[in-house]
Amino acid sequence: MRDAGLSLPRNDPRQYDDLAGEWWRPDGAFAMLHWLARARAALVPPAARPGALLVDLGCGAGLLAPHLVGKGYRHVGVDLTRSALIQAADHGVTVVNGDATAVPLADGCADVVAAGELLEHVPDWRAAVAQACRLLRPGGLLVLDTLNDTALSRLVAVRIAERLPTVPRGIHDPRLFVDDRELVAECARHGVDLRVRGVRPAVPGLLRWLLRRARGIGTPPDQVPRIVPTASAAVLYQGHGVRDG
Repeated sequence: MRDAGLSLPRNDPRQYDDLAGEWWRPDGAFAMLHWLARARAALVPPAARPGALLVDLGCGAGLLAPHLVGKGYRHVGVDLTRSALIQAADHGVTVVNGDATAVPLADGCADVVAAGELLEHVPDWRAAVAQACRLLRPGGLLVLDTLNDTALSRLVAVRIAERLPTVPRGIHDPRLFVDDRELVAECARHGVDLRVRGVRPAVPGLLRWLLRRARGIGTPPDQVPRIVPTASAAVLYQGHGVRDG
């Protein structure tokens, strides 16, 4: 299953149909997306008003949903992949089959917009950013994470990671990686003051996880690797910012 992308172009959305059975496997091909979802959700405060809406762009199978429980949001997920949306709906997400560059939702509808591991998969990431900012109400929060457009990121996320038994081959097209400075500037154009920081899996937890996986031993939920801040945003980074007005 991890080689589903070998017969398709890099970053082809059809890979996610081939990998549909991997979404909710904690030690499967999308394991790191679970870790990132937990770290992304930690940036989302409890809802400040009844009926608050969180729009999850590129929601996949709804991996953010368990980490939002009790925070008071209606969770709406937008994705192109129908097989993933079926699973998201099973986890309590209100699903919308749509493109992140043309989201069929109203201006200013969202208290929070999440865009996790999305922008590096979108041919026009600026259009996706414009949509994310358009959806935010004044004072609304944008949270995201993505891969930086650097030589180090291409080395780590493609050349090295895709040789590991934990990352689907061909899942990323490094030509789409997003420079953090350009992203900050683009968000500012749309009224969002985005702050970014580098993140990575904590090394001890990652090594333990890789060892267990190599031995075919499952990882208890309380021992999965944590995503932690790092001094450099050169590979993977988070962003969060509030829309003005």
